[in-house]
Amino acid sequence: MADKPISQKKLLGIAGTGWMFDAMDVGMLSFIITALAAEWTLTPDEMGWIGSVNSIGMAVGALLFGLWADRIGRKNVFIITLVLFSLASGISALTTSLGAFLILRFFIGAGLGGELPVASTLVSESVPAKDRGRVVVLLESFWAFGWLLSAIISYFIIPEYGWRIALVISALPALYAIYLRIKLPDSPAFSPEKVEKRSIMENLREVWSKEHARSTLVLWILWFTVVFSYYGIFLWLPSVMVMKGFSIVKSFEYVLIMTLAQLPGYYSAAWLIEKMGRKFVLVTYLLGTAASALVFGNAETIGVLLGSGILLSFFNLGAWGALYAYSPEQYPTVIRGTGTGMAAAVGRVGGILGPLLVGTMVSAGYSIGVIFTIFCISIIIGVLSVAFLGRETRQVEIV
Repeated sequence: MADKPISQKKLLGIAGTGWMFDAMDVGMLSFIITALAAEWTLTPDEMGWIGSVNSIGMAVGALLFGLWADRIGRKNVFIITLVLFSLASGISALTTSLGAFLILRFFIGAGLGGELPVASTLVSESVPAKDRGRVVVLLESFWAFGWLLSAIISYFIIPEYGWRIALVISALPALYAIYLRIKLPDSPAFSPEKVEKRSIMENLREVWSKEHARSTLVLWILWFTVVFSYYGIFLWLPSVMVMKGFSIVKSFEYVLIMTLAQLPGYYSAAWLIEKMGRKFVLVTYLLGTAASALVFGNAETIGVLLGSGILLSFFNLGAWGALYAYSPEQYPTVIRGTGTGMAAAVGRVGGILGPLLVGTMVSAGYSIGVIFTIFCISIIIGVLSVAFLGRETRQVEIV
């Protein structure tokens, strides 16, 4: 039986709430790494591995669940991934060793990595072309609310009650998945009858066919450079603040202030993406991210640190919104889940390397300024790829 149609607002609310819980988990991880470093006396290398194992899971999840979304539908994958990451998150609160924590972080990452590109694909296929970019960026804006929740929970819960309680709170989305199963219709563009006639290998080959190769190349470069810099910077943000001489509580407070800047970043990008186009928003906001990262890494005073941190959050998360709007628009329905999932998987390889790079370079005695300069260069490579090779997809009908 076909799903009943759903209003744009309700679709955004349902998909966005799942997205918010995902962000809450990732955001909380950056604070938990700082708490675990103190409790388990972790080295910078071990701290880097926590973020990287999460990204290894995300790479595997993005690829496998992206392929699966073109076989069994967007809705089913959206629910499966949400349950997977929620349950693994709750169980990880019981761990007493780094090894067990890392294994569970892999499964949390797999659920998270699978859900995000599939959710954006589902939403982009469910709204008309004139609203598509704006609605997908608004979907991404729920990420900011999740980070905000994680910052608030971490600020009030971790110093007082410990990181385990914070993780239990982040596992609550498992209950919400039941509501999703009942309320969320699948994408109206998805046709199992048509998709089942194609093999996974055919879909993989078509992503790199002559027709789609250029778009695939741009997306892979863009995803890699953006995710490499994002996870390298943001998973280490509270720890970087501690390295710069602030207490854990004070660092959490500053990161909470920076997190608030994500919301205007998203909303301004949502407004501009239909006025000026996807490429304009990606180029402008990524250049803003690169400049802010450079200043933040070399900041010596509280004022410069906070100001550049606020701008970093504003520009980086606005760029993320545009990236999620842009990616599904590069492919036809039959390979949209596969193409978007593969690009996200390549990005997650960057997410593995980013946190590891920071841990390794900190251990080797490099300054935060040098490390953040590397992230700045990475982002500029992404800007050049989309500016010169990317195609504009504003208000283009997707089929």
